[in-house]
Amino acid sequence: MASAADRTLIIGAGMGGLAAAIMLAAQGREVTLLEAAETPGGKMRTVPSAAGPVDAGPTVLTLREVFDALFEAAGARLADHLTLHPEPILARHAWPDGGRLDLFADRQASEDAIGAFAGARAASEFRRFNALAQGLYTAFEAPMMRAPRPSLGGIARAVLAAPGLTPALLPWRSLDALLAGCFTDRRLAQLFGRYATYVGGDPARAPAVLALIWEAEARGVWSVAGGMQALARAMADLAAARGARLCYGARVARIEQRGGRVHGVTLADGSTIAADRVIYGGDPAALNAGELGPDVRGALPLAATVPRSLSAEVWTFAAHAEGADMIRHNVFFAGDPEAEFGPIARGRRPDEPTLYVCAQDRFAGQAPPDGAERFEIIMNAPPLGAGEPPCPRRIFDQLARFGLTFTPEPDAAAATTPAQFERLFPGSRGALYGLSPHGITAALRRPGARTRLRGLYLAGGGAHPGPGVPMAARSGMHAAAAIESDLASRSRFRRTATPGGMSTGSRIAGAGPSRSSGS
Repeated sequence: MASAADRTLIIGAGMGGLAAAIMLAAQGREVTLLEAAETPGGKMRTVPSAAGPVDAGPTVLTLREVFDALFEAAGARLADHLTLHPEPILARHAWPDGGRLDLFADRQASEDAIGAFAGARAASEFRRFNALAQGLYTAFEAPMMRAPRPSLGGIARAVLAAPGLTPALLPWRSLDALLAGCFTDRRLAQLFGRYATYVGGDPARAPAVLALIWEAEARGVWSVAGGMQALARAMADLAAARGARLCYGARVARIEQRGGRVHGVTLADGSTIAADRVIYGGDPAALNAGELGPDVRGALPLAATVPRSLSAEVWTFAAHAEGADMIRHNVFFAGDPEAEFGPIARGRRPDEPTLYVCAQDRFAGQAPPDGAERFEIIMNAPPLGAGEPPCPRRIFDQLARFGLTFTPEPDAAAATTPAQFERLFPGSRGALYGLSPHGITAALRRPGARTRLRGLYLAGGGAHPGPGVPMAARSGMHAAAAIESDLASRSRFRRTATPGGMSTGSRIAGAGPSRSSGS
């Protein structure tokens, strides 16, 4: 058996924990991954239905190159482990006034569709906005999303090299305000403002720089054969193939420390596992809330975890759908954004929600199945709200206004509420995206891989670079790189007997329902 000094424990088999396990195991490290659930995935979970398992978390894969690089770093090919379907239509959008608009993986096709939808001026406005989003993404990818911590110097240099980005970087400017200046058709401003919700934000309070999220989606959307949890299973299989030990049904009760550094963990059954390094893959707020014991309550500053992001009410079910021409990804907009986000800001569910409907059995170029289909519907909601019970009428009356009906219509048991997310992920307060993205400094306050407690590292959507499937995976790669760097530093310290030790890069750094459920 390896000693505690040789072992890394990872708590949570979400995207961050799995990515870290792959990278460390591929380097020959002894890795034990502890997951409270019986399957990998964390928030990438499924629920049963009459038509089979339904994705109840993320439904779409973007930035595929992150996963290609992850598998390649472990000597594997993503395409050998997973079947991905590129979606030519990114999403279909509908408004109460009868407007309908598809956005495409082909940007020229999107521009043409917007011109047909809202006129030549709107097409020209989209062309300028698309260029702005591309510029923002290019400027921020290396110093923000790929870097282990945000590099202010790198960001400053990128901005100085592209002064046209300045309108999106004014510290007081919201995404809503930016889009109001980009589009004369308010429906288009509403559509591109929706991307703030991808990271748990209200477009009226989220910083304008989040316009770059459009570029991440415009680079391509893939559907995963077998559902999104197939990605988690493929990652878990690769980690195991490289030597990681994966333990399901293993709930961690406490992270232990001794002498100012991690000493191991205690499981819910009272057993202990010694280790000098622990990666926590759940919501970092759980540490400050004491959900992992008193020894780690001070591992993070409070500002790294509050205020909280938005949550959601998620409906999962199987039914026959009639009355709307849907594709896989569909958005049915509220007529007035204030009727959605105004109540949310006051801690209530929206009066008139915008609803995302994923028809999970619809793939590009294929007819929908004859029998019942699997659906996931997502409605934005405050983290915990006022404790309102789920209301089917709020959801299905709104969809009926667009002509969309389901048989049988689900009852309240089909919904997962923010309060239920808090029970699934204690300490999160039901927030699905960790720290709120509101405010220009939010991304700088999000915790990185290292914490105040020596030997305790973070991965998952609550850590840098933030929420979303590819970003959470990148956080795990950052955590693995931090461990490799720290181990190298300790090795030099022992060899030279010199105080301290300089942290350096590693091969990893170049690769570009419970307390133990990762993000």
